[in-house]
Amino acid sequence: MARRRDAAKKSRRARSPPGVGQSVMAGAGAIRLLLLGAPGAGKGTQMGRLLQRFPGLQAVASGDLLRREIAAGSPLGEQAAAHIAAGRLLPDALVSSAILDELARRRWLHGGASWLLDGFPRTVAQAQELDAALERADAALTLVVEVAVPEDVILDRIQKRFVHVPSGRVYNLDYNPPCEAGRDDVTGEPLSRRPDDTPEVFYKRMQEYAATAGPLKEHYARQGILRTVRGPTSDIVFPQLERLVQAQLGT
Repeated sequence: MARRRDAAKKSRRARSPPGVGQSVMAGAGAIRLLLLGAPGAGKGTQMGRLLQRFPGLQAVASGDLLRREIAAGSPLGEQAAAHIAAGRLLPDALVSSAILDELARRRWLHGGASWLLDGFPRTVAQAQELDAALERADAALTLVVEVAVPEDVILDRIQKRFVHVPSGRVYNLDYNPPCEAGRDDVTGEPLSRRPDDTPEVFYKRMQEYAATAGPLKEHYARQGILRTVRGPTSDIVFPQLERLVQAQLGT
């Protein structure tokens, strides 16, 4: 029990997203970062480490947002669940609406805010819609980073991954196992497998990602803000990402 309480404190510090109105980085050092990467590449892990390292950053992860909607049984969640179970990428209009509404709800659409996005946009059409909304708010993206991880490493990860759906906390049986098998460290509630964490769905999603990621990376490369970090583990990838963010912030 003591271990669970300790884990709860750590998790709240590391993983709980800041609420509306909390302090943000502002001014010349503001950064608005998009993380790209194949499903299972560890973008969520990198996001969590960035939030710990740079407390002024705030984040929206499209996967966590949509999973909360699914758990709540909302109309958006029901639509998303059907696509995810079939291994399909979600329609542009559905995801764009959810993310832009969330950014507006958190009052992040202004040039002084620093935040990062994980998992959105995934297509050029989504990117163009996001660009237009951010330009209207004088809050354009300042950095886009692709997390590149070997495909065989990703497949091994997802087969050992479990999640706590209400919070979005992610566990891996190899390097981040729960204190009690099958239970969330903070709440003690049951963990579950994501419906798309199977080899069949994985390979289908990798093909779809490859088809959409190329044009998306070209879109941001033309803007001069695309960078890539590479490696098989988080400990190799994160220092590269940290240096990019530090350079952007001027720290």
